[in-house]
Amino acid sequence: MDPSGPAGPSSAEGGGGGAPAAAPPPRPAQLSRYESQKRRDWNTFLQYLRNHRPPLTLARCSGAHVIEFLRYLDQFGKTKVHAPGCAYFGQPAPPGPCPCPLRQAWGSLDALIGRLRAAYEESGGTPESNPFAARAVRIYLREVRDSQAKARGIPYEKKKRKRAQQAFGGGQQASSSAASAADAGTDGGDGNRRRAVAAPSAAAQAQAGVGGSGTAPSAS
Repeated sequence: MDPSGPAGPSSAEGGGGGAPAAAPPPRPAQLSRYESQKRRDWNTFLQYLRNHRPPLTLARCSGAHVIEFLRYLDQFGKTKVHAPGCAYFGQPAPPGPCPCPLRQAWGSLDALIGRLRAAYEESGGTPESNPFAARAVRIYLREVRDSQAKARGIPYEKKKRKRAQQAFGGGQQASSSAASAADAGTDGGDGNRRRAVAAPSAAAQAQAGVGGSGTAPSAS
């Protein structure tokens, strides 16, 4: 057999001169929960404009169309809003079911408008032409908030003030606790001895101030 014949597979692979494996492409940065929700909301609104009769373009969209979109979303809401004639009107926790419809909660609509307002400007729109920042939209959201608070028995303004007062009171307590802790840390050890020594000298200075001279006044 000729030793100079064609080499086997092991000889062909033994050179080690093959091209290195290609590095995997970098993974795209994962969007935050807020950014993902904002993108979904924006796509939903654009789809609503395409399905509108007649179809609407973003350039022709106004605050009135945004309000129409919010009312359209009410059919997917999960918040029970009692009608004025309902027996549970104004009750925060009704004891039984009722035929009142489900609506989008005011807080959900308010957050949605905030995301769409940002998405509009990120897509090239100007703040001056932003339909989601229109005055009519703000008035509509305020009316939804007030009507839902009344129907569900939620004193929104009082609840808001109460939270602010609790936060203020908690801040004062935290400040006083921090001050007490700081005093305790400063007066530890030599601090107590310094106060004990300073007390007699302070009394002597007070007596000297009464007499106008360095000696205490004599009793008459």
